[in-house]
Amino acid sequence: MNQKYHARIYVTLRPSVLDPAGTAVQSGLAHMGYTDVESVRIGKYIEVNLNAADETQARSQLDLMCDQLLANPVIENYRVELENRG
Repeated sequence: MNQKYHARIYVTLRPSVLDPAGTAVQSGLAHMGYTDVESVRIGKYIEVNLNAADETQARSQLDLMCDQLLANPVIENYRVELENRG
């Protein structure tokens, strides 16, 4: 019987990749008076609800989803938080 899982996926650019959107936000913050901000990196947050036989299968499915569509493995890293919801 399958279990229900809720995943929170955080996708961020690899540290070696330039982040022009983050640079623009940092500049905007500085113009607003937030001069103590040292850097800004922009990412994506994705929630996925799925059914799987167990946590191992759920994580395997999520890794494939991230590698094939949700993240660009060449320039992005991702982190998955998984919660079993019965």
